[in-house]
Order: sequence, then structure tokens, then C-alpha cells
Amino acid sequence: MNDRLSLSLRLSFFYCAIFTVIGIQLPFWPLYLSDKGLDPTAIGLLLACAYLAKIISNPVIGHHVDRRGDRRRPLLLLAMISSLALALFAPFQGFPLLLIITLIHGGAFSAMMPLADSLTMLCSVSHRLDYGRVRLWGSLSFIAASGIGGLTLVEAAPSAIFWSLLCAQLLLVGSCALLPDLRISAPDDGKDHPPFLRSRPFIMFLTTTSCLQVSHVIYYAFATLHWRAAGLSGGIIGALWGEGVIAEVALFAFGGGLVLRLGPRWLMVAAGAAGILRWSVLAASTDPWILASVQMLHALTFGATHLGAMHFINRSAPPHLSARAQSTYSSVTVGLAPGLGMLAAGPLYQNLGGEAFLLMSGLAAIGLGLALNLRNPAGHLNGTNQHSL
Repeated sequence: MNDRLSLSLRLSFFYCAIFTVIGIQLPFWPLYLSDKGLDPTAIGLLLACAYLAKIISNPVIGHHVDRRGDRRRPLLLLAMISSLALALFAPFQGFPLLLIITLIHGGAFSAMMPLADSLTMLCSVSHRLDYGRVRLWGSLSFIAASGIGGLTLVEAAPSAIFWSLLCAQLLLVGSCALLPDLRISAPDDGKDHPPFLRSRPFIMFLTTTSCLQVSHVIYYAFATLHWRAAGLSGGIIGALWGEGVIAEVALFAFGGGLVLRLGPRWLMVAAGAAGILRWSVLAASTDPWILASVQMLHALTFGATHLGAMHFINRSAPPHLSARAQSTYSSVTVGLAPGLGMLAAGPLYQNLGGEAFLLMSGLAAIGLGLALNLRNPAGHLNGTNQHSL
């Protein structure tokens, strides 16, 4: 029991650290970039490139990690690289240099989450941990970082955003040093198993989750700027970001039972239905009370999508391919798809303003339809996790 508790605490600390970084970067980094003289289109392009960096870095790093079999050392190295890259934002100006730095930071930082999720899901099987209850500490850290940031960083000098983010990155380096050194060996049967990653059900899964996640790009890139332009205070903006993640935490805390009863597919169906409603309301209103009434749907639009995806992969991918499966998911669903979405997000928001959220409702509707037809890749279920989707 002590070993199990220690393992859970070390994994939880990592999620606390990485989501402290995200909780500062996601809502407030556009403000820092704007202070550097970038317009919305340039900001959208930089954010898109951070996503697109995953397309190359995640599969390559995931393949390397699966061949090595360990997780801790690669995560520590990636945390150090992303911290050094972030430090370069302070002395440099101009879009070309910031683009290069963004690609380095984004490539290293984005590769960490799928490796950590792979490690946590493997530990959840070998030590009977609940993935959601480990992962929720990341969400709580996001709430704290975005909430405190809303009260302090929006009105502070933009350099405060940079220094806060750098301190969070250094905390992330320390958390990686404490991760368990779990190693997975590939079966010595002389066979290559990546065809699973090219199976029709896995590709359908990637398409479904991509639509559901891309529907968030206007929200992620421009919600803070949109709400501030509508006159909302920094405290209200931070509270709105935090409120959505509070609901996400509740889902992660109690979602294990939902997965057993509903399965990953129906979680994704619920995510699509919630997205249609949520983005339609954000397109129509900036009233803080109305926004507060739908921000709780983040538990479904993001939380149910992510929880469903993690359990789909855990139930479908062979353990020795878990890093590649997670990295492919991250590369496509959290990299290529939202990266392309971000390329369009800047011009869309610049021309349509809040009405751009209506296009996100359409993507959520497509994701819902695809989720209804999602099926499990036959013959690849992990032995202890054979449940229907």
C-alpha cells in the first residue's frame, strides 16, 4: 500500500507541475506575445506552430521511448530542453526568432504528456491506480494557476507572465526526476506490431477525437482576449477558466465508474453533444452569468474526450506500443488537427469575432456523429482491460 501511495504521489506531482505550466501558458501567453508586438494572426500562427511541432516530435520520440522501454529519463531530458527554450523568449524579439524558439519549446514540451499518460496508464494496470484520480491533480493545478494568474498576471507587467512560466517549467524538471522508472520490454517474437496504429478503427478514433478537440481552438486562443474586449475583469476571466476545470476534476474523480458503465465511445458522444451547446452559447453572449452556466460543460467537451481517449488506447494498444499509441494520438489529435485549426483561428476571430465559435459547434457535431460509429480494434485488447467501447 505504501508503494502504491508513493507511486500515486509521484505521478500526481508531475501532473501538478506540467499543468501549472499549462495553466499559465494557455490563458495568458497570448497577452505576453501581444506585448511583443504581434497581431492576432501572428499570435495564432505561433500557437499553431506549437501544436504542429507535435507532428514530428511526438511520433519520433514515442518510437524511441518504446524501443528503450523506459519513461523517466526521456521525460527529464524533455523538461530540461523545454525550459531552456522558454528562457530564450526573454532576450529575443521578432516573429522569425520567436517561431524557431516556439518550435523547439513546443516539440519538447508537447512530447511529455503522451509519455506521462503512457506511464500512468501502465501503472494503473500494474498497481491498480485510478488514472482519473491521478490526473485530476493536474486539473486542480490548472485551476490554481489560471485563477491566480487571472487576479495577478492580466493586470501586471507582461514580463510577469514569462517569469511565472519559467518558474513553473523548473518545477516540472524537478517532478520528472521523481517519476517511477517503469520499463516495458517489447515481445521477443521477431514481429513488428505497428499495423495496429494504421488499423481502420484506430484511424476512426483519431478522426473522432480530432474533431472534438479542434472545436476548442477559438476558445483556447482568443477567449481571454474576447472576454477582456467585452469588459470582463481579469478576476472574472480567471474564474471562468477555472470553473470549467473544476467540473473536469469532478469527472476525473468519479469517471472510473462512468467508463465501466458507458465505455469510451459514449463518453465521446457526450462530449460532442456538449460542444454543440457550449460553443453556440459562447458565440451568442459575453454575459458572465451566461458564460458561467456553460463553462461547466468543459467537463464533457474536453474531460470526457480525454478520459474516453485514454481508456480507448489502454484497452486497445499492446503495452509495448503504448508510448507510440499515445504519441500518435497526441501528434494527430492534439497536434496536427488543432495546429491546422489554429492556423485558421486567427483570421476567423479577426473577421468574425465571437461568431467564430459557431464554426466550433459544427466541428463538435461532426465529432458526435463519428463517435456514434466508433468501434474497438479487434485482436489488440490488453488482457486485463477487455471491456466494450
